Amino acid sequence: MADEEYILVVDDDQDILEAMRIILESGGHEVKTALDSRQAMEIIEQRLPRLIVLDVMMRHRDEGFQFSYKLRNDSRLAAIPILMITSVSQESGFRFSPDTDGDFLPVDAFLEKPIKPKLLLERVAELLKK
Repeated sequence: MADEEYILVVDDDQDILEAMRIILESGGHEVKTALDSRQAMEIIEQRLPRLIVLDVMMRHRDEGFQFSYKLRNDSRLAAIPILMITSVSQESGFRFSPDTDGDFLPVDAFLEKPIKPKLLLERVAELLKK
């Protein structure tokens, strides 16, 4: 697959990164990984991803939210679909949805951890079709 067609997965948990890489590669996707938003931006600056899979809580509890705002406010990056993965609902009791919280959360889809491989591949396929 061409390099410009890669999916960028951003999560501070190396085990989760590896699991998602394996799942996405099994679905035929090229995958690059980053442990935080700074590392993700370094990768993005080299070549734009087709999709970003982004954790919410990394070094800071809201790092994923802040990074998604940064992406959406950059005209070069605003159109890249973002699939946000999170356990924030389990930890905070809050439920998020792009349908009801779209103004607050500039992402295209949400998945709650733990993520089922089939569901991850389905959401990725949906977002790549847009």
